[in-house]
Amino acid sequence: MRDQIETRSVNAIRVLAADAVQKANSGHPGLPLGSAAMAYELWANHMSHNPADPAWANRDRFVLSGGHGSTLLYSLLHLFGYGLTIEDMKGFRQDGSLTPGHPEYGHTVGVEATTGPLGQGMGMAVGMAIAEKHLAATFNREGFPVVDHYTYVLGGDGCMMEGISSEAFSLAGTLKLSKLIVLYDSNKISIEGSTDIAFTEDVAARMRAFGFQVLTVEDGNDLDEIGKALEEAKADTERPSFIVVKTQIGFGCPAKQGKASAHGEPLGADNVRALKENLGWNPDKSFEIPQDIYDNYTEKAAVGAVKEAAWDELFDAYAKAFPELKEKWDSYFNADPASAIDESFWAHGDAPEATRSLSGKMIQKIKNICPNLIGGAADLAPSTKTYMNDCGDFSAATPEGRNMHFGVREMAMAAIGNGIMLHGGLRAFVSTFFVFSDYVKPVARLSSIMKLPLTFVLTHDSIGVGEDGPTHEPIEQLAMLRAMPQFDVFRPCDATETAAAWYHAITSKDTPVALVLTRQNLPQIEGSSKDALKGGYVISPSAKAVPDGIFIATGSEVSLAVEAQKELKDQGIDVSVVSMPCMDLFDRQSEEYKESVLPKSVRKRVAVEALSDFGWGKYVGLDGAYVTMHGFGASAPAGVLFEKFGITKDAAVKAMKGIL
Repeated sequence: MRDQIETRSVNAIRVLAADAVQKANSGHPGLPLGSAAMAYELWANHMSHNPADPAWANRDRFVLSGGHGSTLLYSLLHLFGYGLTIEDMKGFRQDGSLTPGHPEYGHTVGVEATTGPLGQGMGMAVGMAIAEKHLAATFNREGFPVVDHYTYVLGGDGCMMEGISSEAFSLAGTLKLSKLIVLYDSNKISIEGSTDIAFTEDVAARMRAFGFQVLTVEDGNDLDEIGKALEEAKADTERPSFIVVKTQIGFGCPAKQGKASAHGEPLGADNVRALKENLGWNPDKSFEIPQDIYDNYTEKAAVGAVKEAAWDELFDAYAKAFPELKEKWDSYFNADPASAIDESFWAHGDAPEATRSLSGKMIQKIKNICPNLIGGAADLAPSTKTYMNDCGDFSAATPEGRNMHFGVREMAMAAIGNGIMLHGGLRAFVSTFFVFSDYVKPVARLSSIMKLPLTFVLTHDSIGVGEDGPTHEPIEQLAMLRAMPQFDVFRPCDATETAAAWYHAITSKDTPVALVLTRQNLPQIEGSSKDALKGGYVISPSAKAVPDGIFIATGSEVSLAVEAQKELKDQGIDVSVVSMPCMDLFDRQSEEYKESVLPKSVRKRVAVEALSDFGWGKYVGLDGAYVTMHGFGASAPAGVLFEKFGITKDAAVKAMKGIL
């Protein structure tokens, strides 16, 4: 049995969490009360971390996938000395506090990932473990394990019900991510009651089938057994590990322990008092932690500083022994792609070509500009043109490879991409067909919230998909992604704009970027320029100082609008054509620039895009018109479909004449 101080240190987590939720009159006390022992044992005795340097490159990563139990993480951060004060704990869930309802990366020091949508933390942890394995294969040399750390993730029944966890863990087992250790808070309770009403599967058997070592701790309060399981997990160098820790939700609260009511509501003042009495705590005080417990946490935290100091010595010797690798390390962790880009980046041929193919050619350039670029597709690289030549495949046997094979796992793919970016040292991209951005969107939303510049390569972008029919022809997806804050959507019309899209993607510091690309060939357009980096620009001007009207188009429809412009010119109508590859960027330009492209005095405007017209109103206005899709597509050759649905030069001419 452990010393009494360790038991009391575990209970300190419980009372802090209960007090924080009670004061806020909102939150989820059940998970922190049940999981406190495993979290303490991990952080105090097994995890390498240094509160004095939360960004230490070789620290172990911890992800709380069940983000609703955020007071567990906040209590740990406070007690271990990460700078989270007792006043911060008192401000739980309040405006502007460092203790929001769910953990937020970049907002609270020590939070490795924004979590809350269940299961996503599992996927991000897999991404972190992939990053560790790839960087270790890239940089480690005999006697110099400069990349050698674990990724721990804690989640419960809800995380395991979500399909994303199965997607991610299936891949983790295939890749033999032995530095990934999953702590499963198995309390058999969800919001609606016992998990037996909807979740009776043998989770351990599932994880074994995925290729995990599975360990079980029968008593979630037994620190010795938890510690033993963690060491067994570390000892397996061939498989990721899954530790089933059997807990009781709301442990320690006599009236709530083991009940669904402990999950997502305050315990109540009387129950908090009863909890403290049951745990041998002063029931008359809130947010009070005895000094000897703080001292214990300080002593435990000091071990991390010693570990980091030893690593610093190792790394200094490594840098002297391998100066070329030290230089490479700096290029990975302090990358500045813009400084390596010259005019050859923008060079292209004149023949018509699909923007997905043009993007593929850009990737072959970027892989050299960004040697830390890693990524791939959800089993679609030959179609999305996202395979990096001569860069090898990331696998269990060849972790130095840079091409990821995610399998048909779009949602997990995106979460893994987030995890790779969160880990640091690597730049990631993920790819699938644009219509399957429906599967990606919940994770892309977290990319935006966390301000991670993950690149999404989304091809086959309209009814131009053709014979595959309406299930594979995106219509509303562009409007969906454009509606997301802090997320840039780039739909280029030709080679120059595709280069601009990639330039923006790899130089973005805090915004994810989606490249939306065609299957069908498009012409290279005279007037296309680097002004695409402003989001919108006049690609084909009117001869008049004030044009009669304006076509605004994107992607495959820009050339169509230019053709319509020529026909109207023959009829004495002089309009300009604006290419709008990225609304998000255009909206961030100065008012003067936006006026130069879309002068307010020109109210006759036509939007031309082979997707939904939703969102175009802010540019087209009440006097404008649309040449867009108003329903789903069909199965036929692309040329037939553009005629069938009226996405044509003649339709654009008619629309413009109709409003002039």
